[in-house]
Formats: sequence, structure tokens, C-alpha cells
Amino acid sequence: MQTAADLIVILGTGGTIAGTAKTASDGVGYTAAQLRVEDLLAAVPALAGRSLEALQVAQLDSKDMDFSTWQRLAAAVHAQLARPEVRGVVITHGTDTLEETAYLLHRVLAPAKPVVLTAAMRPATALAPDGPQNLFDAVQVAAAPGAAGVVVAFAGRVHDATQVRKTHSYRVDAFESADGALVARVEEGAVRLLGRWPAGEALGLARIERPADAWPRVEIVMNHAGADGRLVQALQTQGVDGLVAAGTGNGTLSRALDAALRDAEAAGVKVWRSTRCDAGPVMDLPGLLPSAGALSPVKARIEMILALLGETS
Repeated sequence: MQTAADLIVILGTGGTIAGTAKTASDGVGYTAAQLRVEDLLAAVPALAGRSLEALQVAQLDSKDMDFSTWQRLAAAVHAQLARPEVRGVVITHGTDTLEETAYLLHRVLAPAKPVVLTAAMRPATALAPDGPQNLFDAVQVAAAPGAAGVVVAFAGRVHDATQVRKTHSYRVDAFESADGALVARVEEGAVRLLGRWPAGEALGLARIERPADAWPRVEIVMNHAGADGRLVQALQTQGVDGLVAAGTGNGTLSRALDAALRDAEAAGVKVWRSTRCDAGPVMDLPGLLPSAGALSPVKARIEMILALLGETS
């Protein structure tokens, strides 16, 4: 028997998990965000006995994720978690920017209840879609005793929002935890805890209330052979507010790129160094530009946007 506190709310945002193709054999030529979240639930009969509610927050391919959708999603998650009967929230999402959305929600909400993002690498019309299993697993995670924080449930593994990265363009197990620190595994519907549920201090919804078109502009530049810094100079002329440098190795930068970034910093642009490597921190050493720590370039960009929003709120 379900109790009043066992309600799981499913928020749909589109993505491949809701995508369709003309033929079942087409796993790449599909159109994302075609099915509603209710359709996704109907494809998982094993969830029929659970207390569930479904709400469509957005319907887009996650490569097109934007600030205004993040605002609506964060507000929807906050509102649902505030309901005493809600045990947790599941978000269906596209894989392309899933790690960014997860990190934003973690920093803004840091929820005591579980918020579980899930997705799929194959469309719903595929011969062997992975979305139904991932959605089933995500609901199990949201309902697990002690579950908390923002996590990603995908291919039987549960990742911390701060650790998760998409590391493969095609495989159904496309996500990894940057330093191998899995939160849990889902095995035949049972959640086996391996680490700790993520926790943190919430910045609060007020941090992201500014109209989306007025958010700070933060861009990512990459160090590579021949990086000469001209892109940094061009971005300065366009009024960029912050720059994250995806450096090589331990955040290393060519002399020309380093010089251009230092000039930008001197002109008032916030500058951080990250790494284009799949994992590992950037050491904060004397004489070097500030480090983004262990954050990937895309997560460092979100962190910088939130910091700049805080400075001007």
C-alpha cells in the first residue's frame, strides 16, 4: 500500500528519451522531444503500481537547453518538493546537456529530497529503447530510503550531479562519474548504495530570478596547438562577462592565450582555468590564473554565471 509520502513526480523536458524515428532500426536519425511524459510512463508497465504524477515542463532537444527553461524547471522542482506528500522528483531530459542541468539544480536547490535526472541514448521507437529501463530505475532511486540531493540515474548507475559527465557519443552507458565515485547502482529494481547522497548549501531560486536575457555572458575557450588568444580578444569586444579556459592537462595555457586571458581579467572579465581532460582537478598555484577546481568547463561556466548573478543581485 502506498503512503501519502510515497508520491513521485515526473517532470518531462523532452530529449531523446521522448524522441521518435520513422523506423525502429534508426537509432540516430530521430527527432527528439516528440512524446509527452505520460507516454513515457505508459511504456513502463512495471510502474503501474506506484503513486506517480506527471507534468510536462518543457519539450525540447537538450542541445537547445536555455536559461529560461532552467528557470522554469528549477521553480517546478522546488514547488513539487515543497509538497509534503512528494517523496522525490524524477526529470526526463536529453543527454547532451543533462550534466549541466543537474549541476545547476544541485547548486540552486541542494534539495533534501531526491531529484533524479534520467534520459536515453536511443529514441522511444528503437528496436531496444533504453529509456523505459532508465525511467524505471530513476523512480526506484527517487523512492529509495535515505535518498537525497540531485543525482543522475542512467544505465544502472547513479551519479552525483557534481561528478557526472557524458563521456561517449553513442553508447547506452554514455555517462561516467569523473573520479569514479558512483553514488549507487540499481540492480533489478533494488538500489545499492555505494557512496553518499549529494548534499550542499542551496543558493536559492532568488539567485536565478533575473530575466534570462539579462544573465551574465560567460563563454568557454580552449587551449590547443596554435591557440593565439584572438578569440578572447574578439569576445571582449562583444561584452563578455566571464571566460572559462578549458586548458590542457592541469589547466595549462599557451603563452599567447594566457596573455590574452590576463588582459581580459585586467579589464574586468572574470577568468577561471579548467581542463579539457575528462577528469581531475586543476591546481590553484601561485602566479597562475584562478582555478575552477575539479569542475569541468561546462560546470565551471555555470558556477561562474551563478557567482556573477550573486555579485550583481
